[in-house]
Amino acid sequence: MSRGPAPSSPTGPKVRSLPIEQWPPADREAWAAACRPSQRLARGGTGGHLKPITISDLSRRYGYFLDFLARRGLLDHGAATGTLVTPQSVEAYVEELKDRVSSITVYGSIYKLRRATQLLDPKLEMTWLTELEKDLALVMRPRSKSDRLVLTEVLVEAGLTLIAAAESSASLSILAKARQVRNGLMVAMLALHPVRLKNFASLEMGRNFVEIDNCWWIVLSAAETKEKRADERRIDELLTTAVNLYLGKYRQALRGNNSESNALWLSSHEGTAMTYDGVARAITETTRSAVGIDVSPHMFRTSAASSAALHGGDNLHLGSALLHHRDKRVTEKNYNFASNLSAAQRLRDLIRNQL
Repeated sequence: MSRGPAPSSPTGPKVRSLPIEQWPPADREAWAAACRPSQRLARGGTGGHLKPITISDLSRRYGYFLDFLARRGLLDHGAATGTLVTPQSVEAYVEELKDRVSSITVYGSIYKLRRATQLLDPKLEMTWLTELEKDLALVMRPRSKSDRLVLTEVLVEAGLTLIAAAESSASLSILAKARQVRNGLMVAMLALHPVRLKNFASLEMGRNFVEIDNCWWIVLSAAETKEKRADERRIDELLTTAVNLYLGKYRQALRGNNSESNALWLSSHEGTAMTYDGVARAITETTRSAVGIDVSPHMFRTSAASSAALHGGDNLHLGSALLHHRDKRVTEKNYNFASNLSAAQRLRDLIRNQL
């Protein structure tokens, strides 16, 4: 499936992931063979054991590299499998990445490019690319989260406010209303139920987003989660009206004449399922306009853990349960800013008492 455009700087290149059907024939055929699952006595491809979401992610990353080559006039459709990944082309690709994404994303892009290339042809010599990965890992510098932390209650209120504003607007078209209701619901739902973006973006009616006894549920199988444990979450009744409004009225407006997709989140352009990148972009842009801060989907998990610790400090495992972690130390190490927030609030109160 074709992915939408990836984020780029205002003056940088317009990038996208080249769809598999536009890959060089040798790469396209090798990818199909690599992704062939095992069937009884027949062995699958080199990537047949991988989850569909992983295969999709790796193909997307390889597609970004091929798009880079295409924009530079370097995409040779007659090239042998995997041979477009050369030290020279990757070096140029890294330089472009450094201009528009974080050092962590640069590393992740090259790591996944190497994995995808090895799936295409495991015999290719990739030692040089592994060494480049190690070099990039040494210079990774995570961006501070403190300036992007927005508590869960703020995100939920922002999402519901957007929905109410769309419903009451007399100037917006039905399609514009549908987009705003969809985006507002995304923000509010992900804030209250912070599943990973790959799961959130792939929700489908009747499969992993289901109605049970007049309640809506996110039902993820063990095969769908990173933790390899089933994850079932009943949608909070605070969102029930919004969910029913979206499903009963506005999702149909987004779908238009396209009646095939069961995806929960539909694009306003063709009525097809929104892509991983499309959902991420919609959420980030919506939070930027609604609360003044571009909150990425992953930051919603930080918000949830911090809000849980701030408001439910006596419940020590609440944050871990929200994020579906086995070990609460993972939540504390990577997501919890509540102690900083509490300290800041105490300082603020002390200052106010002195004024």
